[in-house]
Amino acid sequence: MALKYLFDRIVSLIGMLCLCWLYLIVAILIKIKMPGSALFVQERVGKDGKLFKIHKFRSMRMKREDEAFTGVAAAETDRITPLGEKLRKYKLDELPELWDVFIGKMSFVGPRPDVPGYADKLEGEDRTILKLRPGITGPASLKYRNEEELLAQVDDPVKYNDEVIWPDKVRLNLYYLQHYSFWMDLKMIFATVLGKKIEFAGEEI
Repeated sequence: MALKYLFDRIVSLIGMLCLCWLYLIVAILIKIKMPGSALFVQERVGKDGKLFKIHKFRSMRMKREDEAFTGVAAAETDRITPLGEKLRKYKLDELPELWDVFIGKMSFVGPRPDVPGYADKLEGEDRTILKLRPGITGPASLKYRNEEELLAQVDDPVKYNDEVIWPDKVRLNLYYLQHYSFWMDLKMIFATVLGKKIEFAGEEI
């Protein structure tokens, strides 16, 4: 995966340089519309199960100290601000993750980084997906690009995520690890940017 690593470093640097004007605009809008920090920084599980700090533009109101984080987005929708909703719709909240890719904590393509706790549930062969750097996009991200809307339709989003969506994400990420190719990465990146579907693991995602 040397080509993947080199691609990540070069393209993330180019992306940050080309989009620095957009970073500034988004940061200013957040500071005006949502009091508090423009960035959301949180510990996530990375390569080899090591924790790292992920960087995103903040899309939610600040959490009180007595509020618990569930790790499931649909359970937090009441905290998403109108501006944050637009940032999420166009994936602008994820722009700061280019820095995480540049410093080698993330990749453009890979499993989305989970909050601590989910990785502990991985058993046997499934734990091999921890060999991968977490990604901005990936097979599970493409299949569940409407995850928040899907979870909002069920009575217990946390339970549905834990029993249905998360195990399926593990399956997709394991297939990605076992059948990796750089060409596959490029297809997923373009599918993400263009909003297209691709064939993967015998299904359309």
